[in-house]
Amino acid sequence: MTAAPDTQGKTATPQVMDKWRRRGLQAFLAITAFVWLVPLLWAFYTSLRPFSDTAERGYVSIGGTYNFDNYTQAWTDSEMLKFFINTMWITIPAVILILFFASMAAFALSRFSFRFNLLLLMIFTAGNLLPQQVIITPLYRMFLALPLPEFLSPSGVFYDSYFGIITIHVAFQMGFATFVLSNYMKALPGDLNEAAFVDGASVWRQYWNIILPLTRPPLAALAVLMFTWIYNDFFWALVLMVTGDQRPITSALQNLNGTFFTNNNLVAAGSLLAAIPTLVVFAVLQRQFVAGLTLGSTKG
Repeated sequence: MTAAPDTQGKTATPQVMDKWRRRGLQAFLAITAFVWLVPLLWAFYTSLRPFSDTAERGYVSIGGTYNFDNYTQAWTDSEMLKFFINTMWITIPAVILILFFASMAAFALSRFSFRFNLLLLMIFTAGNLLPQQVIITPLYRMFLALPLPEFLSPSGVFYDSYFGIITIHVAFQMGFATFVLSNYMKALPGDLNEAAFVDGASVWRQYWNIILPLTRPPLAALAVLMFTWIYNDFFWALVLMVTGDQRPITSALQNLNGTFFTNNNLVAAGSLLAAIPTLVVFAVLQRQFVAGLTLGSTKG
């Protein structure tokens, strides 16, 4: 009888290497996550300390008094509730309009074949490559000249109005959303449209009742991204909104800055309070966000 070949030594080595490779990847991801969290954790630690403590001991120190007085002061001094509402007046309509228009554009570009669909998709995507600061001067003059009804803008123009900021966010963010949704819609079976057409469904019905419900995961992922980007916008809110009481939360945080010095402990508390809505949105849509991250990356 011949002895069976001993393959244990041959198979153990790849398994051990794979095990160590996974551990190395996990260690790298853990270190990367920790590095990203350090500023946030330090801001939270700073927000719990009074300014007198950090002035005496320094910001890089341990010990002293810890309380939530900075959060109370930041909430009352900057009138955060009013600015939260202002931000929602901009962010929620902008996200809805971006997803609605981008889904319609993606449907037309992905489900119908015509000569210029690829060119149009490239134009949509190229808009995201343009630095926003480049067009600030012509956009400023355009917003001063374009009229608006009084119920949309007290000034009668796009400038210094919620509608104007919503418009610029929709224009800039629609290209990325169209690109992601079109790639996802291309992966859907073409038989869906053919069967719906045979059954007499109109183009709108094919879009609204068949294709759009199947794109919920990428829509949820884009909703989180768009909400975060628009909510955290500081540039357009500062340039295009003059009236202080109408500014969103990001530019309103400047109210916490003093004339001769800045209480960084107070600013840290206000910044963390301002970040709460984005954390809530991510927590609500977390499952759909994670599931939809890779859906638009496949080519049809």
